[in-house]
Amino acid sequence: MPMSAAAAAPAVPVPPPRSRGYWAGVGLRFVKDPVALGASAVLLVLLVLALFGPWLAPADPFKSSMLGRLQPIGSEGFPLGSDELGRDMLSRLMVGARLSLFMGITPVVLAFVIGTTIGLVAGYAGGLVNSAIMRTVDVFYAFPSVLLAIALSGALGAGIGNALLSLTIVFVPPIARVAESVTTQVRTRDYVEAARASGAGAFAIVRVHVLGNVLGPIFVYATGLIAVSMILASGLSFLGLGVKPPEPEWGLMLNTLRTAIYVQPWVAALPGAMIFVTSIAFNLLSDSLRNAMDVK
Repeated sequence: MPMSAAAAAPAVPVPPPRSRGYWAGVGLRFVKDPVALGASAVLLVLLVLALFGPWLAPADPFKSSMLGRLQPIGSEGFPLGSDELGRDMLSRLMVGARLSLFMGITPVVLAFVIGTTIGLVAGYAGGLVNSAIMRTVDVFYAFPSVLLAIALSGALGAGIGNALLSLTIVFVPPIARVAESVTTQVRTRDYVEAARASGAGAFAIVRVHVLGNVLGPIFVYATGLIAVSMILASGLSFLGLGVKPPEPEWGLMLNTLRTAIYVQPWVAALPGAMIFVTSIAFNLLSDSLRNAMDVK
């Protein structure tokens, strides 16, 4: 009995489904997390305010009016009230997002670069090099971050540059500690040993095999530090050790409005609310990144 053409044709092998890469899976888990999307949306709005706040502000944030001092929320011409000098609070909060985010993010970015480099060198070298570097780091790590930031800023003097330097020094030790711990674990893996046995140099091994495997955990940890940096930077400005008047910055605005807490408490609390919302958003973003990067 003759076979049909369909039966005679050879079976075409079906290729196995392509598996997603690690980072593609991380991105997919991240976009499916409603908390991550909410935190990202809040931070995106704040980023837009930081970039375009001076053009989006409805009024001049530096223009004062003695007749318009401490207007309540919802007043005509002052949707979010006015401060102790009659300046529009909405405009100052919008424009102040630039300095506040700059003071919160920049120290962590600088500390991320410096601390990761220190941790990579200490973790990969091991031995006496590791002990010498990490014992030096532990000297700074032993101090509470708030006291260390205040002490360094007080010694260096008030100003944006000195505040950034102080906060960077504060955040380098914890990031270096995390980087050293992760690098110590990775450098004993089989693929690192195989690369070392094949004759690859230390720099090539760190760049190709170690760096890509340690940046993820360090980045997640550094993202969580931005919330702490925001609070510390605002605290330095509140104490007069950070941004100087009349620049709009949320911590400085809290300082200047502290005497109005019994007159217009809701207006005086607005800068603190902005610091709180921003810090919570960065914390939630860090937790969402950690969950997305967990392959389990």
